[in-house]
Amino acid sequence: MPLNEQYQLSLLQDILRNHQIDCCGTVSEYEQMQRLIHSLQGHKQVNNEMNNTLVDVYNYSLQGQNADNIDDHILKHKENFEQWINNLNDLNLT
Repeated sequence: MPLNEQYQLSLLQDILRNHQIDCCGTVSEYEQMQRLIHSLQGHKQVNNEMNNTLVDVYNYSLQGQNADNIDDHILKHKENFEQWINNLNDLNLT
């Protein structure tokens, strides 16, 4: 059963919050974020600003998936999490 867009958005935010709080992550989380972003980018309510945020998070996840040390990668991006989460919170896909 496919996830609806609002649930996908919430899941993406949850993963980012976990990275922000725990300062650790997994390759599978990065892969999940990439799948969620691909799905969300096809939604008609995603404007240019929101798409830019999704692209930033996608690039973060792609780099994290290939990082030698995932925890260090997360720490390098710690300043971005709050902004990404807030931007994603502004998107209402209902």
